[in-house]
Amino acid sequence: MVSPRPFIGMGLVATAFFPYAASGLLAPWWAVVLFVLVWLGAFALACAWWTPHPDRLPWLGAGTLVLWFALVTAGGVLLGWGG
Repeated sequence: MVSPRPFIGMGLVATAFFPYAASGLLAPWWAVVLFVLVWLGAFALACAWWTPHPDRLPWLGAGTLVLWFALVTAGGVLLGWGG
């Protein structure tokens, strides 16, 4: 039987792209470039983990969403980003 875990994890990583890419509404352009680079790293890691570590993918997907929220919140509090 095929495990749904890697599919769920990859779906979460793909879903995380949208807040990372739309961060320009709250963050400066250079931060959005860094956010997209972080997301690309998470996507590459998800592709690399697909077969050897499929149980880690849901955690990676959830972690990318939590990381985005933490980075945008920290930027708003510490650097004065805001909409």
